[in-house]
Amino acid sequence: MAELEEARAWLAAAESVAALTGAGISAESGVPTYRGAGGLWRTYKAQSLETAEVFARDPRLVWEWYNERRQAMAAAEPNAAHRALVELERRKPGFNLITQNIDGLHDRAGSARILKLHGDIWRLRCTACGAAWADRRVPLPKLPPHCACGHIARPGVVWFGESLPEGVMQEAGYRAVSAEVFLVIGTSAVVHPAAGLVPLAARAGAKVIEINLEPTPFSDTVHCSLRGLAGELLPKLLSGV
Repeated sequence: MAELEEARAWLAAAESVAALTGAGISAESGVPTYRGAGGLWRTYKAQSLETAEVFARDPRLVWEWYNERRQAMAAAEPNAAHRALVELERRKPGFNLITQNIDGLHDRAGSARILKLHGDIWRLRCTACGAAWADRRVPLPKLPPHCACGHIARPGVVWFGESLPEGVMQEAGYRAVSAEVFLVIGTSAVVHPAAGLVPLAARAGAKVIEINLEPTPFSDTVHCSLRGLAGELLPKLLSGV
């Protein structure tokens, strides 16, 4: 495949590489997306449970939803695409990983330099004192969980209508404009502000390589769009790098 060979050459020559990953890379590990057709949980659409307003009204309902998500994510294992990104980090000291995923599979695969745009489902945050901590227990023994101060804790993720953690998007933008090659893996490229990183990297001069099962809004404008499973294409892309 000529496109793959050209992309491999770009990657081999680059010193600074960044990758943006989305739900598609985790779906290859069996993590449900909970969106799209049939993306229902009980009688609720998943998106309707991912807001601060619903949490304030019924924290137990929201935590039941997240408890099930945590169980599904805990059962998943990092796949060949996650491991290829760990290897890319090993080979390229200037590599940075930006993810929209909250499942922790990049951590479990061994990635060290991860910028998590939407937070981490394995971290909890107190709604009163703001304390944050890791908790990987599955299932959680008490719903909703509480902080040591006695108040209810929430998942350490970004909900609809909330801003990204302070400084995260600025750091992601810096990594995007500093990259000679920008990989866009398993993301629909429609969720903002993350989707804005793709044209940002391109305008800064990066070679943008997309890996996705389906076309995205950027497929016709990136330098290389590879169609297929990330777990199959990423290891091939790294061959010889």
